[in-house]
Formats: sequence, structure tokens, C-alpha cells
Amino acid sequence: MGKMNVHYSSKSNDWATPQDFFDGLDNEFNFTLDPCATSENAKCDNYFTIEDDGLKQSWEGETVFCNPPYGREIKLWVKKAFQESKKPNTKVVMLIPARTDTKYFHDYIYMQARVRFIKGRLKFGNGKGNAPFPSMVVIF
Repeated sequence: MGKMNVHYSSKSNDWATPQDFFDGLDNEFNFTLDPCATSENAKCDNYFTIEDDGLKQSWEGETVFCNPPYGREIKLWVKKAFQESKKPNTKVVMLIPARTDTKYFHDYIYMQARVRFIKGRLKFGNGKGNAPFPSMVVIF
């Protein structure tokens, strides 16, 4: 898996997962792959960077933790997670904004995955305040 140095600003669509929040999920699921990471924020030893493009890689046989970029491309990551979860021995857990009005929510999550809505708002990365949106954990 690739190693690279990329720094994201607070104005980007990348929201670094709070470590304690991830640790709780990791204790439950034992993740093996982070498909959208940098060498600085990867949550698993096995990960894909922007150059690797996790959308083009196979996740088969992995237990995946996916906190994708929250911009327009999020729908591509949700679709990919749904599709990859259909492969043998593959489980995907996503941390994404709770946007229940979106097409991707209704096409790939609603009635197709388990959803855990997070009470309150997460504090991502080195942010001083809470996120300006509610979050959910989606389990495929």
C-alpha cells in the first residue's frame, strides 16, 4: 500500500476520525483495511491513499473501516461499500454524515444496511468544536 505525505486543511472534505471513537468500533469489528487514508491518518496497517484510489481497489476478504471524503464523491464511496460488502468474507463499516434525504442513502443504505445514528455531534481530527452535522455508522 502506498505511503505519501498529504496534509488536509480544516476547509477540506476530509474529517479525521476521532481515535477513541474508532477504537470502540475496532474492538467490535477488528478492522483490516482503511480504503481512503493518508499515511498520517490511516486507521489500519493495510490502507489505500489517494494515489492508490480505494474506489478502484478490491476490498474482498477485508473488514473495512471507511470514513470517506464528505464532498460530492461520498456517493461513490457509499456505492462502493455496498458493492464490496456483497463479496465473500467482506464487511464494511462506514462513518458518514447522517444525510437521510440523499439518493445514495435510499439506494444503498436504507433497508440494506444496519445504521447507528450517533447521539450528539462528533469532534473530528484536531477540530476545536463539534462537527456542523450529525453522523451515523453504516454497517454493510
